[in-house]
Amino acid sequence: MKDGPVRFNDLNRMLGGATKKMIDQRLKELEARGMVLRTVINDRPIAVTYELTELGRSALYILEDLRLWSEKYDIR
Repeated sequence: MKDGPVRFNDLNRMLGGATKKMIDQRLKELEARGMVLRTVINDRPIAVTYELTELGRSALYILEDLRLWSEKYDIR
């Protein structure tokens, strides 16, 4: 989502091992906390996109630092 809105099915493909139920639950949590914006773009069939809010974008720097740190110390 750092590059712009992403549809649910695309997120599902990107996240490989995660179940649709798990992805849906996490997206709902992130939306409730104001980090993700959910937009319905089509009713039939339903199509939804998710994008980061300003709050969500502010976490990208922290997450990138965490990724680099975990790679440096081979923490998975």
